[in-house]
Amino acid sequence: MCGILAVLGCADNSQAKRSRIIELSRRLRHRGPDWSGLHCFEDCYVAHERLAIVDPISGDQPLYNGDKTIVVSVNGEIYNHKALRETFLKSHQFHTGSDCEVIAHLYEEQGEEFVDKLDGMFAFVLLDTRDKSYIAVRDAIGVNPLYIGWGIDGSVWFASEMKALIDDCEQFMCFPPGHIYSSKQGGLRRWYNPPWFSELVPSTPYDPLLVRETFEKAVIKRLMTDVPFGVLLSGGLDSSLVASVALRHLEKSEAAQWGSKLHTFCIGLKGSPDLKAGKEVADYLGTRHHELHFTVQDGIDAIEEVIYHVETYDVTTIRASTPMFLMSRKVKSLGVKMVLSGEGSDEIFGGYLYFHKAPNKKEFHEETCRKIKALHQYDCLRANKSTSAWGVEARVPFLDKEFINVAMSIDPEWKMIRPDLGRIEKWVLRNAFDDEKNPYLPKHILYRQKEQFSDGVGYSWIDGLKDHANKQVSDTMLMNASYVFPDNTPMTKEAYYYRTIFEKFFPKSAARATVPGGPSVACSTAKAVEWDAAWSQNLDPSGRAALGVHVAAYGEEDKAEEDPRPGKVQKLAEKTAGIV
Repeated sequence: MCGILAVLGCADNSQAKRSRIIELSRRLRHRGPDWSGLHCFEDCYVAHERLAIVDPISGDQPLYNGDKTIVVSVNGEIYNHKALRETFLKSHQFHTGSDCEVIAHLYEEQGEEFVDKLDGMFAFVLLDTRDKSYIAVRDAIGVNPLYIGWGIDGSVWFASEMKALIDDCEQFMCFPPGHIYSSKQGGLRRWYNPPWFSELVPSTPYDPLLVRETFEKAVIKRLMTDVPFGVLLSGGLDSSLVASVALRHLEKSEAAQWGSKLHTFCIGLKGSPDLKAGKEVADYLGTRHHELHFTVQDGIDAIEEVIYHVETYDVTTIRASTPMFLMSRKVKSLGVKMVLSGEGSDEIFGGYLYFHKAPNKKEFHEETCRKIKALHQYDCLRANKSTSAWGVEARVPFLDKEFINVAMSIDPEWKMIRPDLGRIEKWVLRNAFDDEKNPYLPKHILYRQKEQFSDGVGYSWIDGLKDHANKQVSDTMLMNASYVFPDNTPMTKEAYYYRTIFEKFFPKSAARATVPGGPSVACSTAKAVEWDAAWSQNLDPSGRAALGVHVAAYGEEDKAEEDPRPGKVQKLAEKTAGIV
């Protein structure tokens, strides 16, 4: 993951301004420790902090078109760059072997309407020095982060993380996924408009072979790298399938890899569900497996740094980001710069345990659409920033554009959880890879119950976080939370604790507005809380909050986390459900 920073039209081209841009870009250097670049054109600045994955020697940024009139700073990977060079850009002169250089040339060839031709994950800013116009673009789902801000001098700012904008912008916000900002046309417009975005219920019959083939393509294209890589393997369905498909391809290809075996990584408290399952899958596949341990205290000690890097106070995101942050540090210490990960599957296929309570296929499908649209604020943000904090890039094949289109076109009746038919959560994905002759995974792993990452690393992790927060936040502090934090008021001591740390690093109202809120159970949206009346008494993002579904569900004594405001949680849930 690279770091990008651009300041356009700041009415200042002094040496002092240049120095300030360099200083702010340095705040993003953890994302790209391999090289720094800066292009200045009049009062426009385009900076870049590079993590070299493809063409490490010559692919430094910013990148340019043939005559260097177009400048681009990119955080991303363009998986179809070779096909683009050989078709639309056959007559163009390239300066580097970087996959991202095609962006400057496509813009020169086709103007602003080229973005949908890109297959990859990306956020970029492009400056056309011929007329001093510019565009900023974020990928379809928001796998890569991007923020936009406005200075009091009329300047427009873009950065990979808001810590580079917090001091110099009067206002800033999360740049929406699938959008383009154009100085020529003015403001934001959506470039990504797939059929599923309207949330209309699809009717395409389930084709297991198509699901399998499309996912395999998504994994294989993400093996494009010139540096050591591995797979984050929790032992759950999603990461196990990623590892299995990657290994099959590597065994019959000449793709560059680190040593003679695929490397896999798993983290957890000693004895955790993920460590056990991850080792079993690694042994089955024959990977070079790295089992990493942490303690509850290790995680608690890292919380402040995690919140600084991940830039959120969302409870479920922090719970899951912390072990991923610790694991990424270990991964980087082994010389690895890129990892494949399994994010996105649960949103696409309705894999979270609360989907057991979906009342019908229409609501099931609409909830998956809502979850995908919000991924950039949750799992994408966690996977990207937890890894990039240590200069590691995470690639997520389940969020491949083509795969999403195939998966989201399936009649959701097939995705519904039907115990009477033997269908558990994500049955359509499990069934697609249930190959008796040439099995991808052991049967019990293929049909393992969903564990959210923050649960799978060890149930005592979340319990330890709650205990720690209880010691830091008094009943009186929580009682007065609505006065201290009137916007997106924390409802539990754990949420209050995270919020105080966040506010220390990011005190502006614009920063807190980038974090979503509302009631949730087992990672549901607020709308899905309506599916079960009992959930309003158990608003917790852990998968164990799916009472009656998770095999290790919270007991009666766990249902109501201490909250001295009588009825507050119940009233919030009722308000969300339209009762009051």
